[in-house]
Order: sequence, then structure tokens, then C-alpha cells
Amino acid sequence: MSLILLSTTHRVAPGLLTWRAWRALQDSRVLTSAAGHPQLPFLREAGVAVETVEPDARAVVEAARRADVVWLAAPDGDADFAARVGELVVEDPLDVEIVHGSYDLPGARLLDVVTVMERLRRECPWDREQTHQSLIPYLVEETYETADAVESGDFAALREELGDVLMQVAFHAVVAAERGEDGFTVDDVAAGLVDKLIRRHPHVFAEADVSGAAEVEMNWDVIKKEEKGDRPLLAGVPVSQPALLEAAQLVRRARKGGVPEELFADYADRVAPAEAADRELRAWSSRFRAKVEEWEQQGRG
Repeated sequence: MSLILLSTTHRVAPGLLTWRAWRALQDSRVLTSAAGHPQLPFLREAGVAVETVEPDARAVVEAARRADVVWLAAPDGDADFAARVGELVVEDPLDVEIVHGSYDLPGARLLDVVTVMERLRRECPWDREQTHQSLIPYLVEETYETADAVESGDFAALREELGDVLMQVAFHAVVAAERGEDGFTVDDVAAGLVDKLIRRHPHVFAEADVSGAAEVEMNWDVIKKEEKGDRPLLAGVPVSQPALLEAAQLVRRARKGGVPEELFADYADRVAPAEAADRELRAWSSRFRAKVEEWEQQGRG
């Protein structure tokens, strides 16, 4: 006689279980404490009878001493129940096996991001009010905070900031999905990204050969130009970014496109005073930060 603790993940469609799980379910008495378990309709459709009982570890262990039992763990895993079973079988041995009926694939937790964002959009008053336009400051802010985390070498902070950027992507996708026919979903965003990455990496997904990273970058630019067609060289350089970054990106794009140097010969003259003003403002910001920190330490006045 034996007890199988069967765990599943809600991130895989119910009913998609391993062969080992199906054999155990068909050959044993099946118990669960989760009356609304998402697997139940599919198990019943397959002819598997499932009994809903209290999560009494001692009673389940005693039942397993009389006949093979499968405990279908609740979606949260039933960790406390499993721990209690472990204590009981140490006192009086019984064959206990943990079987994973379905597994999370890499990236599976992204499904949770989508689910949580959709619920927030429905139920949170603040989230319901947001638009693409109102979310712009948050996306920009989170991007800069991510850059700061990289520069600081704080990988714990980097993980958190990347999560914040991911939230903004999911948020925009949820808002866009509400637009109807001209909208899009997070799956459309992901599909477009995958298609782009495959097209622009023929040395990985096709038969192209490259000599190194420099040629990869050159091929990327060539493929991108073919995709975009005959459009202006500077098209796509965002005007909403800080002026210094915009100017630097314009010049970098122009140089790569073969624009004569004389067309931006005064670039350095324009940038120098702007950089000086930028340094002055950053110095003020640094002093302001110190003053606020001192104010906080003094008990906020």
C-alpha cells in the first residue's frame, strides 16, 4: 500500500498531466480537500472518481495503509498537509511518493503577471483610470531606475526594477486590449518580439554566417532597414527623451548612415553648454537630496 502526493500547476491547462500521474489516478483511490480544484472536471471526464475530504493527514495516511491512495494537492501545494504526512510516516513507515503531474516551463510565471494585471485593471480604482498617456512617466522612471541598478551592481535591485518595467509592459497591453479591433494583447506583443528576433538573427535561426559581434550588429541594421522600407534616416529617434540623449542619438544615427560630418560640425559647440547646464542641475539635485535626507533624519521638521 502507498500514498502518492500529486501536485499540479495552474500555469498548465488542466487535464494536461504526465502519464505517471494518469496511471496513479486510474489505479488508486483519489482524495482531495479542494472541492473546486481545476483538474476535477477533466478527471471526471476521464472516469476518475475523486472524493473531497478534510485535509486530515492522519486519516489519509491510515486510508493509504489499507489501499493505494492519491492525494490531489490543492493548487497552492498543501505544504502543511505534506509536512504533517512526513511526520506521521517517520513514526510509522509507509511508502510515500511525490509525483508532479505537470511542471512549470521557463517563463510560466509571466502568466501570473498577466492574470494579476487583468484583475487590477478590473478591480482597482487607480488602475482602472490609467491610460497609455498617464502611464508614460512611470515607464520612463522605471527605465532609469533599472539603469541605476545596473550601474550600482545591485543585482537584487536590478531584479526588482526589471519586474517594475515588466509590469509597465503588461499594464500597457491590458489597456490596449480594451480598444477592441485596433487594440492588441500581451500575446501580440510577445509574438511580434519573437518574430523580430528570429528575423534579425539569421546566423542563429537560418544559414547565415557571421565573423563576430560587429557583423551581427551590421546585419541587424541591414535587416531593420529592409523591414522599415525607404523611410527617413532619423525616423524613430524619440523626441520625448532628454535633449542631450536625443542629440547624441541623432548624431550616432547620422554617422552610421554616412551623413557628411559638416552637417553636424557645430554639434560639440551645442553640446558643451548643454552638458555644463546639465552638470549644474545635477549638482543642485545632489545638494537637494542631501538637504532632504538631513530633514528626514531630523524628524521631518
